Amino acid sequence: MNRLSLCLAATLALTAAPALAFDIAFDWAGLKSCTSGNPNTVANPRFVVKDVPAGTKYIRFKLTDRDAPGYNHGGGLVAWNSQKTIDPGAFKYKSPCPPGGRHTYEWTATAQSGKSSGKLGVAKARRKYPE
Repeated sequence: MNRLSLCLAATLALTAAPALAFDIAFDWAGLKSCTSGNPNTVANPRFVVKDVPAGTKYIRFKLTDRDAPGYNHGGGLVAWNSQKTIDPGAFKYKSPCPPGGRHTYEWTATAQSGKSSGKLGVAKARRKYPE
């Protein structure tokens, strides 16, 4: 019986589907050009979300300038109802606006079961600005 259980467990482990990874994508389409170091308050970009963890009710977005991580660009909290995209206008944030050059910006999306708790997964996406 133990040998049968061991064989069954090994078979299940080898045939189990890999876990899907929460993922986001975005672009800067429609963003007003800004390179003065004084960001504009703008609507969020369009996000495409994939493989959002089960139980997600909200997705919290936050923008970080990887070249100036101390600057708070903000972000927003969006109710999630199994939609594949988060359209512009779901929240406002401070646009990318690097002074004198290109910076790398990273959006972090945190899937949550509640408005302020219940972290279920994190996805990140980076792009240069200006491109």
